[in-house]
Amino acid sequence: MKNSPGYNVIMNWLAGRGMHPFSFQEEAWKSILAGESGLVNAPTGFGKTYSVFLGALIDFINRHPDNYQTKSKNGLQLLWITPLRALAKDIGRAMEEVIVELGMSWKVGIRNGDTDINERARQKRQMPEVLIITPESLHLLLAQKGYPETLDSLRILAIDEWHELLGSKRGVQVELAISRIVGVKKRSQKNAGDPLRLWGISATIGNLEQAKEVLLSNIQREGVIVRANMHKKIEVESVIPDEIEKYPWAGHLGIKLVDKVIPIILENRTTLIFINTRGMSEMWYQSLLNAAPELAGAIALHHGSIDQELRQWVEENLHTGRLKAVVCTASLDLGVDFRPVETVIQVGSPKGVARFLQRAGRSGHQPDAVSKIYFLPTHSLELVEAAALKQAISEQLIESRDPMLLCFDVLVQYLCTLAISEGFTPDEVWEEIKRTYCFREITQDEWRQLLHYITEGGTALQQYDEYKKVEIIDGIFRITGRRVAMRHRLHIGTIVSDAMLKVKFLSGGFIGVIEEYFISRLEPGDTFTLAGRNLELVMIKDMTVLVRKSNAKKSAVPSWNGGRMPLSANLGKKLRETFNLAFEKKQLKAVELQALKPLFDRQEKHSHVPKANELLIEQIETKDGYHLFVYPFEGRLVHEAMAAILAYRISRIRPITFSFAMNDYGFELLSDQPIPVDDTNVYELFSPDNLFEDIQRSVNSTEMAKRKFRDIAVIGGLIFQGYPGEYKKARHLQSSASLLFKVFAEYEPDNLLMRQAYSEVFAQQMEEARLRDMLQRIQASEIVITWPEKLTPFCFPIKVDSMREDLSSEKLEDRVKKMQLLLEK
Repeated sequence: MKNSPGYNVIMNWLAGRGMHPFSFQEEAWKSILAGESGLVNAPTGFGKTYSVFLGALIDFINRHPDNYQTKSKNGLQLLWITPLRALAKDIGRAMEEVIVELGMSWKVGIRNGDTDINERARQKRQMPEVLIITPESLHLLLAQKGYPETLDSLRILAIDEWHELLGSKRGVQVELAISRIVGVKKRSQKNAGDPLRLWGISATIGNLEQAKEVLLSNIQREGVIVRANMHKKIEVESVIPDEIEKYPWAGHLGIKLVDKVIPIILENRTTLIFINTRGMSEMWYQSLLNAAPELAGAIALHHGSIDQELRQWVEENLHTGRLKAVVCTASLDLGVDFRPVETVIQVGSPKGVARFLQRAGRSGHQPDAVSKIYFLPTHSLELVEAAALKQAISEQLIESRDPMLLCFDVLVQYLCTLAISEGFTPDEVWEEIKRTYCFREITQDEWRQLLHYITEGGTALQQYDEYKKVEIIDGIFRITGRRVAMRHRLHIGTIVSDAMLKVKFLSGGFIGVIEEYFISRLEPGDTFTLAGRNLELVMIKDMTVLVRKSNAKKSAVPSWNGGRMPLSANLGKKLRETFNLAFEKKQLKAVELQALKPLFDRQEKHSHVPKANELLIEQIETKDGYHLFVYPFEGRLVHEAMAAILAYRISRIRPITFSFAMNDYGFELLSDQPIPVDDTNVYELFSPDNLFEDIQRSVNSTEMAKRKFRDIAVIGGLIFQGYPGEYKKARHLQSSASLLFKVFAEYEPDNLLMRQAYSEVFAQQMEEARLRDMLQRIQASEIVITWPEKLTPFCFPIKVDSMREDLSSEKLEDRVKKMQLLLEK
């Protein structure tokens, strides 16, 4: 490689910029030139993009050493899949810079939901050498006639941020797209002896080997992992409140610490403030402006529901360093290179080590720069998570992403996509999908069921013509109906959310989008916040929310669905271990635990601080009734399922009814009679035996499966969501899904999509595997039962969570303050 013309050209270009490649980049180039496929693993800001992109350039220059600069219209050479639109623009900018400086004639194109019709038409006529594309747009490409010819010249397929796609249905989309691209390339005469090279780019995840296996499953090759083996220096600093609440509760303290954030913003060139939810980001943006009006114009807001033009304006001004601070959500999580960003503030727990590291890496986005991140707690106990995060980072305890298996809804959608363009033969596609990791266990019977479903509507729906989408013409499966094809193209994708309504001023300016379920609770004249503005609802007309500016001091903050992320298993484990330090001398090293000493002292006085090998159970009687608080520290989803199972098991001892409440640390069962849990039966109540049967008996799994089935039915094309601007209301979609669910339950109980709904409920919503692991851990632990006379610091936030349903935020705050005062007497 080192004597090749391409390598010399790139080395001279780098030298001219005062740069030198890292050894992992050279290793990746060498592997690419040798025809290898693999996975590049490097920390944020170390040039992962160059490790594959420059390899593609070296390969091209080596094949055309005499005319690499003038040779144009070469067809698609590099297809670059990225999960985020914001990433595409940034990557495209970096690639074009290199191409221009090398004097090459390559073109870089971007294809996603923001790409206009004219640009798409230009790409169809003359494909650029590099195409940066999202998984959804890649499937739209496969829905175009003539796509095999487009792929003929393709040499390298790169999947950026593979760790983000893995473990999601978008990852399955990528697997299926790769299976078709690999299949097409194999059958093309032009590519004999020149295999497609497949490269993933990933930050660190716990199951890197498996991530490579999933990616390369299609090409049946082991491939290589190119590791950077370079340590990214990360500084984590906690923002400690001046006064620690001895009875903490979630959802308010973050805003109280706004005065501690202003100096951080002023001291740094640019700061990103990451908030876990869009609603909270709106509140933070307003609070920062109220606390420091001089920041007006220098601070911006960025989240997925804000108008695309405004988001792009924010991104541009981040690049140029004109903004002092941006309040953002996960919309700026991934690999976007904003060099002016010097520091990051994480408000509230990130709920996972990998997510925290990803956000930290947005600052100091250069190899030698330090990534600085502040952890700002939204309630006192979250400081324990800060200490746990620091420990997890030092041990490199990064979460794994489990790949999804047998996603039949995605496969049904994919088959219809192929049927729209060139059509497909079942034998050919069967061979391709069997090579994917997701569908390697699919049976011939399941395959036949899927083909029967897309051609005849399956057993239950064969009387209805609208489900007979695919025709078999001369052995080829095709969709010939224009209406069916158009409806399918409109809904290619696996991201299913509640119906989104556009928000516009009466005068016509577009502000953003908002979920239907939130806006449907407001009356005309009510005020809400979006994109940092207070808006008065005038009316809803034609799926558009019409508003005018409001000067009201108070407004409703949208709480977009999906805002509550559960605690990861790794962070939960470190959290339990961190409590071991609460009363040891080692705690002096952790400033967070030192600050929390008054809270721990009070918890120990009234109850107990559990160690890593202990499960704490508190039984408390108040005027509300009899409370049982349990603290497994396993995350909200596991606790929700465990509360239902425990209630069911207790009811078998004595008929008794409960209400539940839970957070990431523990859960509460509340009853109007004493709860029969003591040393004689507690281990039996937390036994992993008969877990699956008890889940089915205790949780309304059928109702949960119905809700999950709605998403599966939309992805699988059973339900049409409506045309743009005329989307069906969420309740209509749910009623359609419930009706189909009922039909399948009665007439086709072995229906694959219904079966998938149940398996997704158990695997994702209840985290059954993690629940079983937790119960096995508890069996090997000591269970400590205490009988406090009043609420403890640990149970207080769970108790407050149970009150949220019945009280407005202001009434809740007043009630909590009174409770705090009473308990501290």
